[in-house]
Amino acid sequence: MQTLTTDTADHEPPAQRVRRHLVRVAVVANTIFVTAWCYQMHIFLGITATFLAKHILVAVLVAGMRVPIRDDKK
Repeated sequence: MQTLTTDTADHEPPAQRVRRHLVRVAVVANTIFVTAWCYQMHIFLGITATFLAKHILVAVLVAGMRVPIRDDKK
């Protein structure tokens, strides 16, 4: 199985890794909280917030996997 991490991830200080992980957890928690709050305001607002939250959560997941940006130039 191929890993998606880079060499810089291995040389990253532990404090910075912990801080980065905590920021990701905070972003995910806030996204879920705001989505639930939007459902309490109005059902259509909540549905719209769910669509937005899906994109935010996928972006956090991909950033956590450290997937390199594709270069389509050939």
